[in-house]
Amino acid sequence: MNEPGYHIQFVFNDKVVSLSFDGSTELKPTTTVLNYLRSFPFHKGVKEGCAEGDCGACTVVLAEIKNDKLHYTTIDSCLVFLPMLHGKQLITVENLANGKELHPVQQQMVEQSGSQCGYCTPGIVMSLFGLYKNHHKPNRVVIEDALTGNLCRCTGYQPIIKAAEIACSIEDNDKFTLNSVKTKALLNEINTHSPIVIETAKQKYYKPFTLLDALRLRSQYPNAIIVNGATDIALRQTKKRELLDEIIDISDVKELKYFVEKQDYYSIGAGLQMEQLKLYAEKTLPALYQMLQIFGSLQIRNVATIGGNIGSASPIGDTLPLLFAYKAKVKLQSSITERICNIEDFIKGYRFTDLQKDELITEVMIPKPPVGTFIKSYKVSRRKDLDISTVSAGFSLLLENNKVKEIILSYGGMAAQTIRAGKTEQFLLRKEWSRTFIEDAMEILQEEFTPLSDARAEANYRSTVARNLLLKFFAETSL
Repeated sequence: MNEPGYHIQFVFNDKVVSLSFDGSTELKPTTTVLNYLRSFPFHKGVKEGCAEGDCGACTVVLAEIKNDKLHYTTIDSCLVFLPMLHGKQLITVENLANGKELHPVQQQMVEQSGSQCGYCTPGIVMSLFGLYKNHHKPNRVVIEDALTGNLCRCTGYQPIIKAAEIACSIEDNDKFTLNSVKTKALLNEINTHSPIVIETAKQKYYKPFTLLDALRLRSQYPNAIIVNGATDIALRQTKKRELLDEIIDISDVKELKYFVEKQDYYSIGAGLQMEQLKLYAEKTLPALYQMLQIFGSLQIRNVATIGGNIGSASPIGDTLPLLFAYKAKVKLQSSITERICNIEDFIKGYRFTDLQKDELITEVMIPKPPVGTFIKSYKVSRRKDLDISTVSAGFSLLLENNKVKEIILSYGGMAAQTIRAGKTEQFLLRKEWSRTFIEDAMEILQEEFTPLSDARAEANYRSTVARNLLLKFFAETSL
């Protein structure tokens, strides 16, 4: 059993590995799993292609115990700090073969001529391994989604997809399944109750496993960076070379991972990963499900959380425009207080929120829309999958006798923060939902925003897109 302090433990190469951050090694608490693996002479399968979770060359798989079963998830190791491995099993491409016998996904990549130059193939194989462990006989949509986060396909899509189809049609009796009892026993040896406390000369890293400990640490270290997935925060280190000197990592607080349907609203834990939220939303919040289908990649959705995405307050964040349209609220907790804030009031400016220094986002509440409400999510980007939005929108409409009773037009990418088109909304209110009034509203919308020109798009293009999205919304909702 590990004691709270400078050590983390995880299962790697079929044994429990203990890592110390007491200065005896060059490891930092923010050393990424990618760089840790690259330090070994025989674990060079992971590669750094982009260092921001776009290319998938660094894909690995984590296994952890959930409901007494091993649950496997693919992740981008370039965005995951070492303490995030605590209590989990780390699996790389070098671990897949059983002696000289290739794993089924490796064997099919060979037989279907799916393997390529070797730089990106290991990451593709790990994505296929994650698919193999989670889906039996998946359809093409599921296969393509699993591969969305692996951008390089020198051999073309079809050989890799064929390899996935054949490998995943085989019964799962690989060595990981056969050794699952032993693996669970090793994982159960690791203490995942006491907080991890790492304090070095240059960095402090705190990892609680309960909400009580998380709120206590937040009170003690009000200036610490809050990590709830790190798919955004990690870029400050990997791309900007910034030293993250004080971190509270709440990504393994199980009390923040839930989706509960209440009488009037849906209650979502702030630590719920986007992929899990996507599965819950399919039958409950269709517009959210539609948006999450093109949110990052599977590797990103397996780590990113709803609370982290909101807390980043990015002007081009995918969830915020839609949450505005849903009239979402966030619960903010400190060790002694609790308050509920409308999502619109929570976002104060460019990457600036109403979160106080002793608070955490603990819950997102989405009211059930009135019967007959139209809610749509739109995202315009240079490519369909795994791209940053140029303009995004979340729209909500309630009609009464074909007149606008209530409307929300929320945009991302048009200002320094997610913002509603208030003047356009006021113009449309109580008017007939008709092409004539929509065209008039588009002219008002044209003057309502002054977007910036940048590498993704010119200001005029953004304005045109914003107007056209309103027209598209009308076309999809007109009676």
